[in-house]
Amino acid sequence: MAGFGQGTRGYPRSRGRTWSRTGPDRAQLGIIGTICAIAGFFVLGIILGPVAIACGWLAMGRTWAGSRSVPALTALVLGAIDTLLALVWLAGAASPGYGLL
Repeated sequence: MAGFGQGTRGYPRSRGRTWSRTGPDRAQLGIIGTICAIAGFFVLGIILGPVAIACGWLAMGRTWAGSRSVPALTALVLGAIDTLLALVWLAGAASPGYGLL
C-alpha cells in the first residue's frame, strides 16, 4: 500500500511543473505593445494595432480587475485607436468617389 493516494500524480502542478519562465514577462509585453501602437500610427496600422491590443491585453493579465501597468494600458488604448483609424482609412480609400476631385 505504499503511496496509495499520496503520489504526485494527483497534483500535476507540484514542484517543478509550474509555468515556464522562458517567455516574455508582462512588463516587456506592455513595452512591446506600446512600441507597436506608436509605430502603427505611421506604418501598417491595420497590423500593428491589433498586435498592440493583444500585447496590452496579455500584459494586463487578461483581466480588467486588479492593478494595471501604464505601458499595458497605453498599448491597449493606442492599439484600439490605431486599429480604428486604419479601418476608417481603408473604408475611405475603398469608397466609390475616391480620387475624382
